[in-house]
Amino acid sequence: MTEFQEKLRQQHEELMHRELEALLATGNKAEAEISRKDFDGFKNLFHRFLRVKGPSVEWPKINRPPEEAIQPYEKIKAKGLPADIAASLNKLAVVKLNGGLGTSMGCKGPKSLISVRSENTFLDLTVQQIEHLNKTFNANVPLVLMNSFNTDEDTNKILQKYKHHRVNIHTFNQSRYPRINKESLLPVAKHLGMSGDNTDAWYPPGHGDIYASFHNSGLLDQLISEGKEYIFVSNIDNLGATVDLFILHHLMSQPADKRCEFIMEVTDKTRADVKGGTLIQYEDHLRLLEIAQVPKAHVDEFKSVTKFKIFNTNNLWISLPAIKRLQEQNQMDLEIIVNPKTLDGGLNVIQLETAVGAAIKSFKNAMGVNVPRSRFLPVKTSSDLLLVMSNLYSLDAGSLTMSKKREFPTTPHVKLGSSFTKVQEFLARFENIPEMLELDHLTVSGDVTFGKNVSLKGTVIIIANHGDRIDIPAGAMLENKIVSGNLRILDH
Repeated sequence: MTEFQEKLRQQHEELMHRELEALLATGNKAEAEISRKDFDGFKNLFHRFLRVKGPSVEWPKINRPPEEAIQPYEKIKAKGLPADIAASLNKLAVVKLNGGLGTSMGCKGPKSLISVRSENTFLDLTVQQIEHLNKTFNANVPLVLMNSFNTDEDTNKILQKYKHHRVNIHTFNQSRYPRINKESLLPVAKHLGMSGDNTDAWYPPGHGDIYASFHNSGLLDQLISEGKEYIFVSNIDNLGATVDLFILHHLMSQPADKRCEFIMEVTDKTRADVKGGTLIQYEDHLRLLEIAQVPKAHVDEFKSVTKFKIFNTNNLWISLPAIKRLQEQNQMDLEIIVNPKTLDGGLNVIQLETAVGAAIKSFKNAMGVNVPRSRFLPVKTSSDLLLVMSNLYSLDAGSLTMSKKREFPTTPHVKLGSSFTKVQEFLARFENIPEMLELDHLTVSGDVTFGKNVSLKGTVIIIANHGDRIDIPAGAMLENKIVSGNLRILDH
């Protein structure tokens, strides 16, 4: 049977190779050159995909990480900062993962161009933060954006407006991989182009692709030649992911032979984070365990807040020379995430992806740092958007901080219904953003609008049933209230 499977695998690889060569022949020389690099990475992933079947972890081998493997942030902060922190900053570059579109929030184009606060987009806030650092410490921290073929053109148009800001901006592109037919395991693409029925034939292969595409772009070598030693990587939609000087100093102050090559910021899990990847000890290495890798029988155990107490924020500090070494020695071992999709025409395809944090096991002296929740403030939905636009946060030099007027540091739990999903609809339903300093929980469902200067406190639940509409009047103060039924307020 194994011999039969081996022959089948070889056959799949040969067919794939033939199909990819045929695709390359459909493009011009420049397109084919870029795509060939991408396809080399894809073939490597496809080869591994055919060999690995079933969960990539054996559950009994999973252990909690040892105490010293995950340091509390307070311990790192207690070391203080040296007088010449600028010297450390000059060895840092900030990388933002900018491959995603705003489709889940009903927006066209890159997600980073959605306005989140006082007319500022995610990208505006990022540029302001880094410019503030460079001015304050007279440093030169560049910003690097990892774009995808979905976001590259629109992002580069916008970058013109930052020309006079004190921050050097570089971009490189994530790979473009072919989606494969679930049954035949062959590409669905007919040619190298992106138009017509070929639009859905390609995908960016997850943020684990950063290592190969960063290396292939030449930017990794360029930054090393400019004296950069570490990158701070985070999702561009995580507004809490600012450069932390204490973590930076911790990295720079290690003795040369004990240099930590990889820090993953983790934070305590709450009920809202049960699906987040967690750090485990596995065969003497720190390793990231994602929900997709967990055998079905253990999913509930994985989600428990008691056994796995922390999750990955995807704020990562990574050594540039280490990335170069691992890429050149082909030792970057990332687990494959198989992501099934159904295209508009009903065709079932699979995408082979990897996650940036999964590489932690390949780096020397890797560790986790358990950071405050404030360093994890992602905006994935309009519910998150409501929080960051409200008076719960104040904006200073591109950074959002929880208002000092809020008595407890936890973020309220907000659930807005489907009428609020798209940003345009969401904005149309609020005359201005309610006062939320004392809010614990807000649930809104159905056709609901908010007048000016509404104040929400404690637990507020507003439900308009199908066919009903609720207009919360201007100046209303709702504290521990359930509102249901029908309430229309019309201009006379």
